[in-house]
Amino acid sequence: MESNKANISVWPFEVDQLETWAYVNSIFTKKECEEIIKIGNKHNMSLATVSGGNKKVRKSQVSWIYPKHDLNWIYRKVTDAAMYLNNTYFKFNLYGFIEGFQFTYYKSPGGKYEKHVDRGMRSQIRKLSLTIQLSDPSSYEGGDLHLYTGNEATIIPKEQGKLIAFPSYVLHEVTPVTKGERYSLVAWITGTQFK
Repeated sequence: MESNKANISVWPFEVDQLETWAYVNSIFTKKECEEIIKIGNKHNMSLATVSGGNKKVRKSQVSWIYPKHDLNWIYRKVTDAAMYLNNTYFKFNLYGFIEGFQFTYYKSPGGKYEKHVDRGMRSQIRKLSLTIQLSDPSSYEGGDLHLYTGNEATIIPKEQGKLIAFPSYVLHEVTPVTKGERYSLVAWITGTQFK
């Protein structure tokens, strides 16, 4: 009698081509980054929170930047870069920005955001996460963005004005800032359910 194990095979429909992360350098100039920092600091900063209320996971302050006549240039540049990256690397079915852009301030010593994902049950369907470094990398130490697809982290190179995009289900963290201050702009693009 022939063993059933000998007849087992696989039939993949398609090979996974999805990138873990992608980037566009210098979507904002040094001067524009400094302007966004001024704009973010003018809004009411509040202590950042996390779902579930665990205050040890995150130590930062945030404010929100929404599309308005005088701030549309920020949304336009981020949208153009994000659509380019999505069309080239991710090919997600996206809807748009449902939430404002989160301006985030990490202060030494210890400003951080421990390992997390940007998606959650019964919340907006975040598909693509974006982060833009606003600070000059020479102005702070620590505060590295780490992305995880296994046990080892991919440490994202620091560059002022650089936009990083990654699927919102990718585990990531911002390591503690040990010196200086780190500013970033974070956004999430929503879409239809993953299928």
